[in-house]
Amino acid sequence: MAKADAWGLPAGGLWRRWRLSRRTKVAGNARLLAAPAYERLLAIEPYLRKAIPILIVLFLLVMAAVRALSLMAWRDDIERDTRSMLSLMATTLSQSIQLASNETAPDPEMARNLLTETAAQAGIPRNWVVALTDEHFVAIAAIGDGSDFMLNRPLENLIAGAQPLLMFGSRAGVLNVTMNNVDWLAAVDIVPGRKAAAIVLAPTESIFLGWRRAVSLNVTLFVLMAGVLMAILYAYFSQAARAEAADRMYVEAHQRIELALLRGKSGLWDWDLSRGRMYWSRSMFEILGYEPTDSMLSFGEVASIVHPEDTDLFAMANRIMSREVDHIDQIFRMRNAWGQWVWIRARAQVVDPNASEIHLIGIAVDVSEQRSLAQRSEAADQRLRTAIENITESFVLWDSSNRLVMCNTKFLQDSGLNADEIEPGMRREEIEARMSPVRSERRLTPMSDTSGAVTLERQLADGRWLQVTEIKTRDGGTVAVGTDISQIKQQQDKLVESERRLMATIHDLYMARKAEQERSRELVQLNREYMKETERAEAANRAKSEFLANMSHELRTPLNAIIGFSELMEQQIFGPLGNERYKEYVSDIYASGTYLLGVINDILDMSKIEAGQFTIHREPVDLCPLILEAVRVVSLQASKKDIEVTTDIPDSIALNADRRALKQILLNLLSNAVKFTGQGGKVNLRARTVSGSLVLLIKDTGCGIPREALKKLGRPFEQVENQFSKSHTGSGLGLAISRSLADMHGGSLRIRSKEGVGTVVRVRIPMDA
Repeated sequence: MAKADAWGLPAGGLWRRWRLSRRTKVAGNARLLAAPAYERLLAIEPYLRKAIPILIVLFLLVMAAVRALSLMAWRDDIERDTRSMLSLMATTLSQSIQLASNETAPDPEMARNLLTETAAQAGIPRNWVVALTDEHFVAIAAIGDGSDFMLNRPLENLIAGAQPLLMFGSRAGVLNVTMNNVDWLAAVDIVPGRKAAAIVLAPTESIFLGWRRAVSLNVTLFVLMAGVLMAILYAYFSQAARAEAADRMYVEAHQRIELALLRGKSGLWDWDLSRGRMYWSRSMFEILGYEPTDSMLSFGEVASIVHPEDTDLFAMANRIMSREVDHIDQIFRMRNAWGQWVWIRARAQVVDPNASEIHLIGIAVDVSEQRSLAQRSEAADQRLRTAIENITESFVLWDSSNRLVMCNTKFLQDSGLNADEIEPGMRREEIEARMSPVRSERRLTPMSDTSGAVTLERQLADGRWLQVTEIKTRDGGTVAVGTDISQIKQQQDKLVESERRLMATIHDLYMARKAEQERSRELVQLNREYMKETERAEAANRAKSEFLANMSHELRTPLNAIIGFSELMEQQIFGPLGNERYKEYVSDIYASGTYLLGVINDILDMSKIEAGQFTIHREPVDLCPLILEAVRVVSLQASKKDIEVTTDIPDSIALNADRRALKQILLNLLSNAVKFTGQGGKVNLRARTVSGSLVLLIKDTGCGIPREALKKLGRPFEQVENQFSKSHTGSGLGLAISRSLADMHGGSLRIRSKEGVGTVVRVRIPMDA
């Protein structure tokens, strides 16, 4: 096994290659030297490809120019040699004539022989013309093709452009002349004394005949070479275009393959067992998260990231090398670049089993998700089988061909079968033939039912009842679930007996119902009479309220006179009374009348409230002055008992309410607090605004109210009797009036008290209507 690094990963493997891939991307000194040159070559390749036509054209132009210059120099050499030869021949003939004629004019016969002998010695071509003339430049002898027309004729008439030659001789050099419409090169040498002249003519066409043939041949060869180069250039560019298209197609196909492999989480790998090297595609590196590299991987590098518990690459390689197997199809784990294990399925085939060097090519697929899904599916299937096995109903599943798929133990028990008698795949008819016969069977599902479900009732041989429901599955199979309904059947029998008893009971109930109806009619009659009595009582109550209201008015009128006159007498406005006792009586009359007036006012207000004649008139009210006024009214009564009356109110509280009703509530509650508070007690009034409502708290340290008496407080004419309250008179209407007035404002009045400690009255009145 390979040594592990600091992270517990195999050292020297793909993990190290992945970490050092940028430094080791081009391995070896040769690749380090060749890679820059190859990259530069790839960079300048487009420019080289564009420069090839230009280089070929330049090459052709240079070749044409060089060959043209060579041919022109060759032509000049031919012309120069011909001129030299013509001049030499003319000089030779002139000297030969001078030696042969001994300063006399040569005769025609001698001149001809001389020309023939000289031409043979010099090797003059047959198409050249050599002639001798006399002193008048008339040809006396001539040899060469077509030279007979020159005899006995002056040269100046035969040759156009020969005047310089006839005049200056050899000093004129070699000139281009025209004779018989043919261009010639001519050289003339005059014998000293001008007794004769030698002329040599060479046709221009024959002189340059070889040169023209060479020019034609060179032009033909140049055109052929240019055509071949153009064809090669066309073929090169066509091949380059096809190669570029093929490269592009290869790159696109390679990218598609890589993309398909990457999307499919697959990779290609090539294993050269003989050399122990392995090639991975880019997608293979992407699956495992390593940096892609073009270099071959060693056997040890790959083996170091394979989980040792899943497979042994060395043993696999030995089996392939020993020709035991020729393919690979295994699932194992490989470590990715982040140190996690990835499940890989590798499949490969030996390329040529008969080759001496074994070579495998295959594909690797990331099956981590499939394996996880298979494990979850297997667990779900196991849970499903366990659930089916543990249910109390019998369960059996048939496929679309009526073959057994699965069943539970309850089905085997109800069918009288053993587990070793059946197995998945058996036909339904065969299994049903082995099942225990049933006593009876009845179909419950109506024939018109289109849902496909069938419900049957079966009585087994042991007397138990089963309700079997068969439902078709989507794939055409059948699911049958059997429920034990023996108890239900027993209950049904009991229900029949109960129904019989129920009918008898119903008859008895019918008779009882008739008697009850008679009693109901009697109760209805009694209810009617009760309603009449209730209406009479309400009418009497209304009459009482109206009577009290009227009587209050009747009583208030004389009481006002009594109180008023007694007040005048008490103050002795019209003079002193005769006796002091009369003055005491007058004070008693005034006090009794005032008290009676207060009682009558309370009765009147309560009567108005109960009769619905009391209405409130809302208006903006500043509560602070109203509270202070009420405190001043009761302060005299409080001072007599040495009671401390304190207030805790804000500087300003404004609300919409009935001013008279608020004042009456305050006076009633403060008067009660002072009245039922003993000597030296305390009364406290607090006012606060809470949630859009005015809250008044009147707290005293009086005698308190028993718990059982709190329910009666606030009712008209109700008073709590105790040792302290017996000494105080009153109508008992103050709290009732205050509560009614608070209710008419949409508020409430609550009392909290503890006997011997004191009482707290809480009044809540909304700030707005």
